[in-house]
Amino acid sequence: MKIVITTDCFLPRWDGIARFLSILLPELAKHAQITVFAPKFPGRIPLIKGARIVRFPLINIQFGDIHFCRPETTIMEKIIREADVVFNQTIGPVGRAGINIAHKFKKPVVSYIHSIDWELAKRAIKRPKFLAEWFVRMLARRLYNKCALLLVPSNEVADLLSGNKIHTKKEVVHLGIPVSIFAPPKSKTDAKRKIGLEGRRVIGFCGRIAREKDLPTLHQAFQKIHTKYRHTVLLIVGEGLEKEIPPSRSVIRAGRRDDVVPYLQAMDIFVLPSLTETSSLATMEAMSAGLPVIVTPVGNIREYVVDKKNGLLFARQDVDELVNRLIYLLKHPKIRKSLGKEARNTIVKNYSWDVTAEKIKKILFTFSS
Repeated sequence: MKIVITTDCFLPRWDGIARFLSILLPELAKHAQITVFAPKFPGRIPLIKGARIVRFPLINIQFGDIHFCRPETTIMEKIIREADVVFNQTIGPVGRAGINIAHKFKKPVVSYIHSIDWELAKRAIKRPKFLAEWFVRMLARRLYNKCALLLVPSNEVADLLSGNKIHTKKEVVHLGIPVSIFAPPKSKTDAKRKIGLEGRRVIGFCGRIAREKDLPTLHQAFQKIHTKYRHTVLLIVGEGLEKEIPPSRSVIRAGRRDDVVPYLQAMDIFVLPSLTETSSLATMEAMSAGLPVIVTPVGNIREYVVDKKNGLLFARQDVDELVNRLIYLLKHPKIRKSLGKEARNTIVKNYSWDVTAEKIKKILFTFSS
């Protein structure tokens, strides 16, 4: 079987989609010939056994923290013509080209919906928000209606797409986490020592530094916390719009990391202040690592984070509420431990990567000619 994967987010640029593909590709490559079309982001791309990676040069156009590339459609047409199915991840230049070429050659396209594209567009730029949202909404409608199947992380996402007149068949496939990899540390003290934060209380974020992640809210809350709790640090793991978080001695920037597990294991509290999400792979990874999470109830996060049971919720952009949640957890280590334990139990029980991978493989292989 020949599978073509089209994506505008890929290694060595780490984000939720890149991590999703980095885990899935080796599984698919055991049973199929895999070709990946993706942008040529700076840095060395990790070797993925059994997958051919075709990268296209970046162009000087940026949408929020997303960099665009120029797909070479002649190359794409040659390979897609011979493919059994196109597994698409995005509707940027690569995803758009992949869907249109597959449609031209009557090849089925299965798209995994990692985000509500028009919501992301509205949050990702400063202006003009209305125009960006309208354009991307229309683009998503046109492209997704050319697909054979849409894989969605939740029923809520399926309803949002249907509400935008996207009539393609939808199937729920929850994101999953490799829980044996994203595991709690044997010793929190040792985990902190490994990254040079021994003796500190670590409040952390892991993911793309983008406008829709609303890191200024986290930074403002941390500043208020730090005046009272001087032993705390804010650990930011990821890359993107660096200006979202002003530099200071109490803010630790880890930058892009191929392996985020040691950093999650060193954290005491994980915070996701996002304005929009679908599933938030980063939150699920933090929960799998046994962390108490404080998150905004966006997307289907509210399906797996239950307030005061396996995490805490706070309203979007509410700095004071976030401050109160942070103080509560800093004051109560037993509650931190209890929430973290329940968080991991939630992921292990309901969001295992093995289930996700098997379902995706089964779906894709039904298109084998």
